[in-house]
Amino acid sequence: MDIAQENNRAQAEAKVKSVSGKKREFNRAKVWQIGFFAANNTATNAYMFLMMNVAYFATGVVGLGTVLVSTIITGSRIFDGITDPIIGMWIDKTNGKFGKFRPFMAGGYLLMTAVMLLLFFTNQLVPDPLKMPYFIALYALYIIGYTFQTAVTKSGQSVITSDPEQRPLFSTFDISMTSIFFAGAGIYLSNYLVPKYGGWNSEGLFREFALTFIIFSGVLTTLAVIGIWTKDRPEFFGTGEVKKITFKDMWQILKGNRPLQMLVITASTTKLGQQVATNSIVMVMLFGIIIGDYGMFGILSAIMLVPNVVIAFFGTRIAGKYGTKQGYVLSTWAAIATFGGMFLLLVLGDPKAIAMDNWGFMTIAFVTLYVIGNGVRTLSGGLVIPMIPDVTDYETYKTGRYAPGVMGTIFSFVDKMISSFAQTIIGFSLALIGYEQLFPDVNTPYSDNILWVTMFLFVGTLVFAWVASLIAMYFYDLDKDKMLKIQNELQDKKDELSAKNNQ
Repeated sequence: MDIAQENNRAQAEAKVKSVSGKKREFNRAKVWQIGFFAANNTATNAYMFLMMNVAYFATGVVGLGTVLVSTIITGSRIFDGITDPIIGMWIDKTNGKFGKFRPFMAGGYLLMTAVMLLLFFTNQLVPDPLKMPYFIALYALYIIGYTFQTAVTKSGQSVITSDPEQRPLFSTFDISMTSIFFAGAGIYLSNYLVPKYGGWNSEGLFREFALTFIIFSGVLTTLAVIGIWTKDRPEFFGTGEVKKITFKDMWQILKGNRPLQMLVITASTTKLGQQVATNSIVMVMLFGIIIGDYGMFGILSAIMLVPNVVIAFFGTRIAGKYGTKQGYVLSTWAAIATFGGMFLLLVLGDPKAIAMDNWGFMTIAFVTLYVIGNGVRTLSGGLVIPMIPDVTDYETYKTGRYAPGVMGTIFSFVDKMISSFAQTIIGFSLALIGYEQLFPDVNTPYSDNILWVTMFLFVGTLVFAWVASLIAMYFYDLDKDKMLKIQNELQDKKDELSAKNNQ
């Protein structure tokens, strides 16, 4: 069954009885609208991927120390979290000619683009005493632009569709596009840019890197704006009743919304683990030092593309049928199993036997576990996003407050405050084994210290995060049946308000 047929089937099943006995359809989107809007997340992932490598630029090109750079990035992430509620409130107060969400998508992209051009083309040219404050100032502006656009990914889903069976379709597109992007980005970086410029410490590498991703992100942002265009209207905002949201309400929302609390724990711990495990420095240590072939990272990124899409398709179908919560729990257990297998393989076996021209047990086992593990890890992380509009609708159902911007950025605030420690964890872990000025690169010799630090960063942080998220999901009660009930009651309230306004 293809996506179009699945959409038609779900649309037919979406006709359910309301509390008043009527039959109705949920607010649903065309499949292409969901797909286009999902491109917004990939657009911001492009900038995130670029900035995941900024530590190499800051140390190797600008000349800042590793611990200093790690500390700056951590501090900037905390600033990122603080700005989230402010921007969320701004989104909820916005309802102009161009809607509630589109201005923030376009504004965020333009601000990040300006920062990338200044950061990678001018930072190394300023006087030495000003390099650090200049870097910090530009990084702070990048964070504001990034929050503008990413806040819409979380909050805008509430207007795209309210059907519990259709919402996981966002993850189908999101995970597929994310998989394609990271596969291509990995190949572009490890098999093209790094060999072309002879290493990471090159101005030319980061300039080409930035320009390529600016264009790529611009195309995707345009598609996302088109996708949400017809839905970015007041009739799709909650029940249609406007309630003023204040900063005091933020605390009340976080305090009184248990599903939001549990989702925040789930997402923040998972993101912390993922940001540590997928950091370019960790990938360099895993493939470039332990395995001894950094180019293999790019090859596996390409190999993972099809399995990731297949896993995403079937995983999100399960989530649509049984509920997003159940889909998340199943994929998380699968991720723990596969990454645990990789840990045992690399510690007990010989990583140097892993090579694309040596298809023995070690290579077959590692490639299989790595491909499947990254597929279920991506699925697990992707299924968190459709749960954000669920907790938004739960808040509207419970209190009458429709605050997608605030809900999404409360979520992001705690998420970023915790995940902000990713670079610090990496920086201090490496400093403990002697890498205080420069990070390990492909020319760094193998050592047992490198092996154990890599295993801690690549596997240990993820397993800890997944165990914490599974505990949180035990207390998260927005399953499929509960969301059907919530959507029906919200529609009843919307009908009542509409009838009252027409009297």
